[in-house]
Amino acid sequence: MKYVLTIIITAVMSTSLFSQAGVCGQFHKKFCVLEKTKNEKWQYNAQSKSGLFNQGMTSKLRCVIYKGMDYRISVCCETVLGDKVSYKILDARTSEMLFDNATAEDVQVFEFQSVSTRQLIIEVVVPQGATEKDKHKAADAACVGLLIEHKITDRAGFSTY
Repeated sequence: MKYVLTIIITAVMSTSLFSQAGVCGQFHKKFCVLEKTKNEKWQYNAQSKSGLFNQGMTSKLRCVIYKGMDYRISVCCETVLGDKVSYKILDARTSEMLFDNATAEDVQVFEFQSVSTRQLIIEVVVPQGATEKDKHKAADAACVGLLIEHKITDRAGFSTY
């Protein structure tokens, strides 16, 4: 009985903490969304997150990607951070670097196709001294959003799954 009570209390506490998603709770849903063309089938991925970042802060997010799916990862931030936010995508098992936007002209959107199911780590970095002065916002912290979208890979040519 104690075990069941502990689970219920933990669930209630985590639900209330989740519902109190701070200042940046849904930032990615408002500001990272790209305009969709008529035939695009991108769907919101629940692994997407937003958070309040300080200068010099690094944060990692572990996510699962599935075989036969296309993914689009968008990183956006409040204007006080300028365009200095960088991110890397690593294989969670091997730590192999799969993508680094610093070597890709600081693109904020990255699309890729998954040929296997695996876990990734997405590392977002706000460098020290990256913020700009804005009289309405704190100069040392700002919201950063990480939007993950997915769709079923279009079959082309002789490809089969």
